This record gives sequence, C-alpha cells and structure tokens, in this order.
Amino acid sequence: MTAEKVALAWMHTQISAEQYDSWSEEQCAGIEIVDGMVVVRPSASPRHNRLARVLANALDGAAGPDWNADTDFDVRLQDAPLTNRRPDVIVYQAETIDLPSTRPQHVLLVVEVVSPGSETTDRIVKVNQYAKAGIPFYWRIEQAATGVPIVYTYVLDPATQTYRDGEMFTGTVKATAPFPVTVDLGAL
Repeated sequence: MTAEKVALAWMHTQISAEQYDSWSEEQCAGIEIVDGMVVVRPSASPRHNRLARVLANALDGAAGPDWNADTDFDVRLQDAPLTNRRPDVIVYQAETIDLPSTRPQHVLLVVEVVSPGSETTDRIVKVNQYAKAGIPFYWRIEQAATGVPIVYTYVLDPATQTYRDGEMFTGTVKATAPFPVTVDLGAL
C-alpha cells in the first residue's frame, strides 16, 4: 500500500492507542489524534517555533531537577477513543522521560502558542481537554499585532475541572507558578 493510501486511510478510520504506538516518530510528527481521528496540525511559523523554544528553554532551566520542559512532545489525554495532543511546550516529570506515553498525571504545565489556524483549538478546545485531564497549569501565548507576545496563565480548579484565570504578561514573563521563571519573549 502506498504512503498516500495509508495517509488517506488514517483520515477516515479511528486509530487505536495500540496502532498509534506502533507508528514511527516520523508518522506521528505534525499530527494529533482527537477521538481516534488523525488531525493534521498546521505548519508553524518560525516566530511561533522560536517563541516555543525560548520559553521551553527558560522553563527547563527554572524547573529544577524533577521537571523537564520540551517542545513537540505528545501527551496521551485518553486511550479510548484515543486523544493524543502535542502542546507547543510541555513541562513533565523528569523521571517519566523514557515512558512510551506521557500521561496527564506526569504533566505540570502545557503551553500553546496561538497562530492563524489554531485560534479556536488553542483558546477553547485544548484548554477544556487539558483541564478535564487534570493538568494543573495552562498558558496561552497570543502573538499580538504589535509583535510583543501576550501570555495568559491559567490554574486548574480541580473541583470543577476548569481553569481559572491566573496572571497575564506582556513581553516579559515573571511567573511565580508553577515555579519562579522570568523570560523576555518581547525581545524575539
């Protein structure tokens, strides 16, 4: 079967966790699985990727030895139907680095950088999925017309499984939670 036929089959068939786990990293790159269906992620701009990388590096340096921060890293929100998201930045337990699937209980923070084509997903859909999965912190970065990013932080209310508003930063993030970190995103 050609790659094109396989790709087309992915688009019309629910994918199980077992099937996804058998795919190579190359097959998983650029996609997410939502309710078992393959969702192709739009290509990110160089500015988007740089924002994510600079923030991940700062978070990784500030997190201490118990946590890692990374970009383009899967988190398995549920097995059936399979929902696998790939946040722009993720902070996860360092001891779980070699597990085949990072689970919500291993994740402290997810960050999404909003781009054209991801507005609704990042502002509404993913925030609700991450909250329902119990991920304690969610940050959303808006790329403002001025070129200076705006960072919105959210904290999980475990009783309602929803996020409540945290701090907002323009350009320079000086967060105290989930741990102290300062990073100038406005200089990018």
